[in-house]
Amino acid sequence: MKLHVLGVGDAFSQQSYSTCFVLEHDGFCLLIDCPHPIRKVLYEAQAPDLGQLDAVLITHLHGDHCSGLEGLLWFSRFALGRKASILAHPQVLARTWERLAPGMDTVRDEAGQPHRLTLDDLADTTELSTTSAVQVGPFSIEARLTRHHIPTTALRISAGGRTLAYSCDTSFDPGLLEWLSVGDLVIHETNLGIHTPIEDLLAVPEPLRSRLALVHYPDDLDVEGCALRCLRAGEVVEV
Repeated sequence: MKLHVLGVGDAFSQQSYSTCFVLEHDGFCLLIDCPHPIRKVLYEAQAPDLGQLDAVLITHLHGDHCSGLEGLLWFSRFALGRKASILAHPQVLARTWERLAPGMDTVRDEAGQPHRLTLDDLADTTELSTTSAVQVGPFSIEARLTRHHIPTTALRISAGGRTLAYSCDTSFDPGLLEWLSVGDLVIHETNLGIHTPIEDLLAVPEPLRSRLALVHYPDDLDVEGCALRCLRAGEVVEV
């Protein structure tokens, strides 16, 4: 699997785009989270463009993880002439249109007549499960809810005998770390407040610590001096 790192910042970063990735395998491209301006984010990382993406997975509905969905859906409809494909936990999907509808629930035809839209008009949706893997293209995707303000999913994504594990936003959770530890690469957030303190991740024993890579970190993190690997925007990682 090839991981395109698009952004590594938190919601308040002045220096980085919000954390998101493209995971690629066997010609299938999965976007993991979708901040605005997603097409520019993809372009600057030299990652596949929107027309090359096969699906987008939304971990939760905080703006730094989903604010680009409106642009992605409109681009799919008007520029690509097709529906987008969205994957998310049922609790996330249940409120996705509630978030998008004020800017997307009405379009006008060439005669100026308004037409109401729903999410089903713009996207095909697939529910992730916390009890079994969901197959999407070449990827087997497992989900687990994290400790966060709103429903948020950590992920284990497997293909070609390799597994990418991603914590997404969470407070420190030893049970989650154990669940993630099967990953060949374990991407974990770190930040202030309800997020995971870096001190807790520095205390993780080997061999897991050697497979950890940090994202969603604050601008003042000493990336060069950090004892844990910090992913960088534009980096391409073989999982």
